[in-house]
Amino acid sequence: MSAALWPVVARIVAALNIANGTGEHEVAMRLMKVVEEAGEASAAYIGMTGQNPRKGVNHTRADVADELCDVIIASAVALYAFTTAPPAVLDAKLHAAVRRLNAGPSWPLPEE
Repeated sequence: MSAALWPVVARIVAALNIANGTGEHEVAMRLMKVVEEAGEASAAYIGMTGQNPRKGVNHTRADVADELCDVIIASAVALYAFTTAPPAVLDAKLHAAVRRLNAGPSWPLPEE
């Protein structure tokens, strides 16, 4: 994880708290922002692959990567609404993923 992530996200959260408050509606808006950003990442991928014939290829891999970064940032901002220790919660989740990976695959591997 980037060392800049949590300090920047904390500043974003503080600014949003001042501007919009911290009520249930704001919590919902922050969660919906994650979905909005994920939709933009999907739209960029569609544009990268040219799946919309009317628009053709109008995005790049870099555009998709940029949108995915927005998903990560929006998710980190939303996480603050659900825990008092977002960095620790994410860290625990990452460690759990590593434990699952180290335990080996839980699905059948294809035969060679």
